[in-house]
Amino acid sequence: MHRLLRHTARRVAQQQCRTITVLRTADDVRAWRGDARGTVGLVPTMGALHDGHLSLVELARRDHATVAVSIFVNPRQFAAHEDFGTYPRTLDADVAALHATGGVDFVFAPDGEEMYPKGSDHGGLLRPYIDLEGVDGVGEGARRPGFFRGVATVVAKLLNIVRPDALYLGQKDGLQCVVIQRLIDDLNFDPSLVVGPPVREADGLAMSSR
Repeated sequence: MHRLLRHTARRVAQQQCRTITVLRTADDVRAWRGDARGTVGLVPTMGALHDGHLSLVELARRDHATVAVSIFVNPRQFAAHEDFGTYPRTLDADVAALHATGGVDFVFAPDGEEMYPKGSDHGGLLRPYIDLEGVDGVGEGARRPGFFRGVATVVAKLLNIVRPDALYLGQKDGLQCVVIQRLIDDLNFDPSLVVGPPVREADGLAMSSR
C-alpha cells in the first residue's frame, strides 16, 4: 500500500467520509455544478490512481469547499501504436481510494461516447481540436506527435463542463503543466492552475499509473 493510502486509511477512523457522487454525463455535471456552494477544485485524471493523484486531492480540499475528480482515458492523446487499449481502467478501486481520502465530492467518469459523440467527427471533417504551435517539436511532444493536441482538447472540454475555480496537476508532467497554463491564459479560461510536487516511489522514481 502506498504511503498516502496508509495515511488516509488511518484518518478515516477519525473523520466522516464524504459521500462521492459518480456522474457519467456532462448534463449531470452541469446540473450538479449549478447547485454547488463555494469554490470548486478539479483534479483531472485518467484513473489508475496512485498517491500522486491523491496528494492533488488533498491540495484541492485545502483550498476549496468542493472537490471534483475526472476519470477518463482520453483516446485523442494516444497514437495508434500506443497503449490505449491496455491502459489500466480501475474505476471501482479509484472511487474507493478517493472515498478513503474523505475529500472528494464528485467524480466525473464519462465514457468515450459522452466525450466524443458518434457523428460529431463529421466523417473526419471539421473535427475540432486545440493545437499549440510548435509543441510537437519539443520534449514529449517530439516523441509523441499529436499528444498535446489531445491533452489540450480534453482539458478544454473538462473546463467547460465542470467550470472549476482551479485545476490541479502534478509537476511530474512538466511540459503538460506549461501547455495547460498557456491554454488557460491565451484562451481566456477562468480557472487558476495549481501544480503539486511529485510523489515518489522508494527508489525516487515519480509515481505513474503505468
